[in-house]
Amino acid sequence: MSTIILKSELTCPECGHKHTETMPQDACMYFYDCTGCGALLKPLSGDCCVFCSYGTVPCPPIQAGNSCS
Repeated sequence: MSTIILKSELTCPECGHKHTETMPQDACMYFYDCTGCGALLKPLSGDCCVFCSYGTVPCPPIQAGNSCS
């Protein structure tokens, strides 16, 4: 069993600001307010959460090979 990574660096598509966040282990994060410009980030079509769309590491449920609900 591989180790689940809980930190991911989000990159805002609006301003390019990068910020490292700790991901929840048992849930997806659908919305995120950019700490640089304040833009509200939402998952891209086909992605379950903002970490899968804008992060360096996908969310823990996806890392574990599960679906994200």
